[in-house]
Amino acid sequence: MRLRLPTEHPPEPPTGYKIAHPVLSQDGARAGFTGVSLGGALPYGVVADASCLYGRRHRPPARLCDCGFHCVHDRAAAEALLCTAEHRGAVLLEVTVLGAYIRFEHGFRYARQRVRTATVGPCGCGAPAVALADAGWGRPGRLALAAACAGCVRGRTSVTLAAFARLAGEGLRVVAAPAVAPVASATAAAPASVSRTVGAAALPGGLGVPELVAEAALLQARLDWFQSQLARLGEHGTGGTAGRD
Repeated sequence: MRLRLPTEHPPEPPTGYKIAHPVLSQDGARAGFTGVSLGGALPYGVVADASCLYGRRHRPPARLCDCGFHCVHDRAAAEALLCTAEHRGAVLLEVTVLGAYIRFEHGFRYARQRVRTATVGPCGCGAPAVALADAGWGRPGRLALAAACAGCVRGRTSVTLAAFARLAGEGLRVVAAPAVAPVASATAAAPASVSRTVGAAALPGGLGVPELVAEAALLQARLDWFQSQLARLGEHGTGGTAGRD
């Protein structure tokens, strides 16, 4: 006798939670995500269809395979995954489960998804993130990004949270999580007001105040970094001239 799973007909698509790493295309024109487990080899967009990583000719999620997108029912369970060392740079995604799915005790395995919200954790220094900056690793054609405050961006490749949402498209919202602890330095405290939503809900006429504050903070941080580099070059140049005299 063949085992048949019960069929569900929910009034609206289920909601789930997962973690992933934000990524930026090599040319900086597209943004998306890559998984933290087996599916990490295949970056995906805000709206995406799953495929079988084993190359089998079936549509995910197949009952006798582990292909398909995965998520958990409980937000707290997904947040707990961010505590592990290898997942500290990931972001929390709230997704809509679309298409066929298999329900498990703790979550879903499913065929299609829409990422509704991405919550970016604090910068490594503990300050709220205003940007996603080069994390130092990536996939072919994709640069992995991690949370960064204005003071820690420096000269790294980066995009503000609002810019990432615009590049990802499909109505994605990007939210900055609050700081881990109070920040004493004036540099880190300046962008604290942008710890609220800075997603892609900007009107066609222009950006909102939070987005502009984040852009300004990031620009100021880059200017400070370039000025420090110019000052160092100036000191070296002065020293070289004195030696020749």
